[in-house]
Amino acid sequence: MKLELSKVVQGCRLGLLTAIEQTAQHSLDVPGCLLFTHCATVPHLTQDTLHTLSNLPAVTQVTLNCLAEHHEVLEEFKEGVRKFAGLHDTALYCSLHDSATTNPAGHITNKTVSVWGSGGRMELTVAKFMALQAAIKPDFYQSMADGETWQANTSRKRVRKAVDRTLAHLDECLILHQKTQELKQAKIFGVVEGGNILEERVRSARETAKRPVAGFVLDGFQSAAMKQDLRSQLITAVTAELPQEKPRLLQGVGRPDEVIACVEVGVDLFEGFFPFQVTERGCALCFDCTVTTDPETAGTSPSTVLESNEERPVVEEPKENGDSCPENMTRFEMNLNDKRYREDLRPLVEGCSCYCCKNHTRAYIHHLLVTNELLAGVLLMLHNTAHYLRFFRALREALANDRLQDFKRRVLQ
Repeated sequence: MKLELSKVVQGCRLGLLTAIEQTAQHSLDVPGCLLFTHCATVPHLTQDTLHTLSNLPAVTQVTLNCLAEHHEVLEEFKEGVRKFAGLHDTALYCSLHDSATTNPAGHITNKTVSVWGSGGRMELTVAKFMALQAAIKPDFYQSMADGETWQANTSRKRVRKAVDRTLAHLDECLILHQKTQELKQAKIFGVVEGGNILEERVRSARETAKRPVAGFVLDGFQSAAMKQDLRSQLITAVTAELPQEKPRLLQGVGRPDEVIACVEVGVDLFEGFFPFQVTERGCALCFDCTVTTDPETAGTSPSTVLESNEERPVVEEPKENGDSCPENMTRFEMNLNDKRYREDLRPLVEGCSCYCCKNHTRAYIHHLLVTNELLAGVLLMLHNTAHYLRFFRALREALANDRLQDFKRRVLQ
């Protein structure tokens, strides 16, 4: 695995991640996101429906908590999750947990971590964890880690123990990785822990960087864990300890404003769970992510999306008919459950080329939601995934053309 940086501007890294898998067929633009899946499939979408979208990420993320209870089946199948789930041409990354959901804390020991599947809690030793990876056959995966120190009021002693455990798990994973034939061609990413304590973050990053890992997972920076100022401060300190030529993957951060802020402090890759969360709320992404490359007009032209939709930021709009915003709704989305859309015959976003926007109206999506039709999730997931991927393409374009600040103003307005 090789990260080829074409441009680094004030901490922002623009480049291409190559040789992701043995055949070197896939590459991933940086900064970028992975394709989110639950149980090895994009929620609401079949593989054929998904591939109506263009420019999908070259890497699909699967999570161990969804696959652990199918260990015996995967071992018997012998050909890995990619073929088992019928995933089309894609590289595969396996993470420990699903960032779209939260898990109970307090089930970590010096020898085990716990994951939650449909059947409840499963306790994993390093040997069990690595056996699962051998059955899944990912192209790269994160090592086992103690990631339960992001909660508020976690003591310094607990954070220090988590860093020590994570490093010990990494060392054991590396030993078994070398001995496991099924993982000979796979890469392992070390996990940087440390909660909100700067010294422990730096220690974790420095020690992890000494190990023969292909990249780094920055854990414990979830949106619910800390404010962006603290997150940026800690990530800046962490990335200063990491080698420039290896990728940094940030877990648990997906909101567009937080993504931009993290790119500014050196993050390369993000998980793609945010469109799924928006879809589950019955909402559609609708923020402006166009790029102005003409310096004469930069920052002066109105937002294409918001102007055509004739809307203010959704969370600031008055509620009518007793409707309220879904929990955790952000200002980057519109609530299609709202009765104001029952006669709105416009597409979700003017100019969007996704199947939903080209063929259906807001009124129809509202109708599907209030009647609990499964098609609502399909159409919203198509649009939200397309819009989110367009955001990352525009972000890279802004970096390439030195228009990041203009782009940032458009996204945040």
